[in-house]
Amino acid sequence: MLTTCDWEELELACERNSNSVHSYLDLQTGAVLVFYGESEEEEENRLAVEVQKDRYIAVEPASSRDQYRWMEKFVSTIEEPALRERLLISIDGKGAFRRFKDLLVHYPGVRERWYTYRSTHLHDHINRWLTVLGLQDTVIPPWGYDVTVPSDEPMEPSTVTSKLSPAEVLRRQAKEMLDLIPAVDLPAAISFLEYLKDKGGTNHGPS
Repeated sequence: MLTTCDWEELELACERNSNSVHSYLDLQTGAVLVFYGESEEEEENRLAVEVQKDRYIAVEPASSRDQYRWMEKFVSTIEEPALRERLLISIDGKGAFRRFKDLLVHYPGVRERWYTYRSTHLHDHINRWLTVLGLQDTVIPPWGYDVTVPSDEPMEPSTVTSKLSPAEVLRRQAKEMLDLIPAVDLPAAISFLEYLKDKGGTNHGPS
């Protein structure tokens, strides 16, 4: 009977939700096997593992939708209006996860709060998954089963972005990107923007 597992690897597996990545929990050893689908041989090995239902269980990762919801809820806890607005804009549209992480690099305290906040949700997800498998009485995670997920409701991004025109949103996103560019590269970035400005001013379509 399984009594423990590689908790760090299980957490990572539950974060990954790529269609090409598959993770399995070994019910005998507690190891977490990860297959990235990078070769035919690896896929054959994965299929050999998948058919052994009595030993290997496919890990159920938190969905992208759920993890995006966590970001929304976290942003709603930020009391500083200017920072909350910047975070709301960063999670709007494709590439939200990357922009969100890149922005938090500049706010170490907030970033640490985010990691703690996300871990709480992730631990809750793992606990519910283990309970569904009927393992809650034999496998005790280091964080325990008494995990309380914050009950705050998310502030919809539309409460901020709906007040902005599409052009203004793009301008603000461009400013966010400029803030992330090293000072040594700013002259080149500004020159490129001036080039785009001049090109846009002279390109009025076919005459």
